Amino acid sequence: MNRSRKSSRKRMPAIRSGEFIDYKNISLLRRFISEQGKIPSRRMNRLTSKQQHLLAIAIKRARVLAPLPLPNNEN
Repeated sequence: MNRSRKSSRKRMPAIRSGEFIDYKNISLLRRFISEQGKIPSRRMNRLTSKQQHLLAIAIKRARVLAPLPLPNNEN
């Protein structure tokens, strides 16, 4: 029986130490938004819960202030 083992390689952090989560940092926010404009889950983003919370707030602020375009809802 093959048991799945956890990978021993160390993953790169999704957010580097010099980067700050801010609504003005559009290049950072775009990395964490799907093509449909959705915010993926914390596990998919490989973020801590605190980072995910701050990221969601920053994305929502950027949508309101319009530096980050809203997804098109064309059916």
